[in-house]
Amino acid sequence: MANNNTLEPGIDFEFTEEMNLLKKTVRQFAETEVKPFVMKYDEAQEFPTETVKKMGELGFLGAAIPTELGGAGLTAIESAIIMEEISRVDPSVALIIAGHSGLCLQHIAMFGNEDQKRRYVPDLATGAKIGSWCLTEPGAGSDASGMASTAVLDGDAYVLNGTKTFITNGTHASTYVVMAKTDLTKGNRGISALIVERDMKGVSVGKKENKMGMRASDTATMMFDGVQVPKTKLLGNEGEGYKQALGVLDSGRVGIAALCVGLAQGAFEAALKYSKERRAFGKFISEFQGIQFKLADMATDIEAARLLTYRAAVAKTKGENINLIASEAKLYASEIAQRVTTEAIQIHGGYGFIKDFPVEKFYRDVKILTIGEGTSEVQKMVIAKNLVRS
Repeated sequence: MANNNTLEPGIDFEFTEEMNLLKKTVRQFAETEVKPFVMKYDEAQEFPTETVKKMGELGFLGAAIPTELGGAGLTAIESAIIMEEISRVDPSVALIIAGHSGLCLQHIAMFGNEDQKRRYVPDLATGAKIGSWCLTEPGAGSDASGMASTAVLDGDAYVLNGTKTFITNGTHASTYVVMAKTDLTKGNRGISALIVERDMKGVSVGKKENKMGMRASDTATMMFDGVQVPKTKLLGNEGEGYKQALGVLDSGRVGIAALCVGLAQGAFEAALKYSKERRAFGKFISEFQGIQFKLADMATDIEAARLLTYRAAVAKTKGENINLIASEAKLYASEIAQRVTTEAIQIHGGYGFIKDFPVEKFYRDVKILTIGEGTSEVQKMVIAKNLVRS
């Protein structure tokens, strides 16, 4: 079979020379610009402003955005490479990218009109401004149609009222995509998406969450009190917000799957290294079959998750319907990442429970990945619906 380096499933699974160069570049950045500060930002729960700025300058934040709009013009495959390599060192930095690029920026790029794209996309793609995506509410998580936020049209502006919770990048963002009900009688078909700017009167940041993991990634409550949002900030048409959000989540799940793969890879590498250094009963613990079997299972699981993730990235690059494959990738990769980090802790024994070893942080970071951007249960619902209607 000819080797054409297209990463086409069933034909070839190799990266192109350019993809391998990107992988090497991002890994070097992660090792030199991210790794030295991982625990500093984690302990202080500090948003890594300078790191994010550098990622913007390198094109990591606008990877899949066309060059004419300030992006790097890369494919979904290359975007996944960036996510995997950053999260291999610090998943919380990758989560910042996911909230900024995979949700906010992607929503505007997918559904904005030309004027909206020209106004907002370049600054977001280059990191000149930080973006945030506001869907979840205190009483509406997986059931987004139960949201209470409203946007009532009054002349040439929508009056936005509501509270959003668990909002990634909320404190540091200047551009928000906010979902709210413009018609209370139509359920999820009455939800619309609006671009909201931080300096609009009535926009405020509430509680910053004190989280178990992903602590360098800012998570906050956002409050919108009588915010006057011009009609020109409506994304698409009224009532299309929920459908748009589902499309954005499908796209974002590919990135989250790549984040999971990178996290699992980082935890595995730490466990493998430790097993070759730790001695017990007169030999390295990597020589014990019990440890070897754990490592073999971990490596196999990661590779399976990686292949499924890049299959989804290929489908996204080709413009295929990714509803099924994105959910499969996100479900499997997040569950595998959780399992791998648990085993990495076990291999470390008591040392895995202290902060001097990286697996402790991977273990805290991983849990949100089976919850955010659709819980594992929601992913199974999506997968099952695709199966039974096919």
